[in-house]
Amino acid sequence: MNNPRYQNGTLRRKYRARFKAMGCPCGICKGRLGAIHYDETSDAKHPLSFVIDEIKPVSLWKQYGYASAAKAAQDWDNLQAAHWICNSMKSNKVGFDLSNKTQTEGIKRLPNISDGEW
Repeated sequence: MNNPRYQNGTLRRKYRARFKAMGCPCGICKGRLGAIHYDETSDAKHPLSFVIDEIKPVSLWKQYGYASAAKAAQDWDNLQAAHWICNSMKSNKVGFDLSNKTQTEGIKRLPNISDGEW
């Protein structure tokens, strides 16, 4: 099965460019971990790098009334800019907010990440 996020690669690239042009803060931590590094490779070596997060997870597309996983991944209103590390911690949760201390109490340790050269 193909990744639904990339079934329409052109649209996904446009969304990435749009988020980058807007310079959006992380929708998960609301900037608590610092600015998103839009020009870095999105991987574990660059935890503050940019990824597109689906607010309502693609894996739960039926639960949220989408016609398909691809539709959930392509819905602009379901997307937000995020840090790689925040998106990784969020996984497929809904309403996960790292800026909210009551929601982060269950996390044993928030990442200690410093902004700088990687």
